[in-house]
Amino acid sequence: MSKVVPFKKPSAQEKHKGKVLCRHNHHKWLVDKAKQFDVKQGRLVTRYRCARCGVEKVKAL
Repeated sequence: MSKVVPFKKPSAQEKHKGKVLCRHNHHKWLVDKAKQFDVKQGRLVTRYRCARCGVEKVKAL
């Protein structure tokens, strides 16, 4: 018989850690340098990604 691993349900504090500020639109924006060219617009863009929740926003130059 195999070993049974007990899984602990994450508490509400652990589940939402670091996302309280993002819910109130206080994101921690970092520049994502992987994609700097937008094919649809045909120009360079700056892509920002939130370090806490992963939301992206795009700003055209």
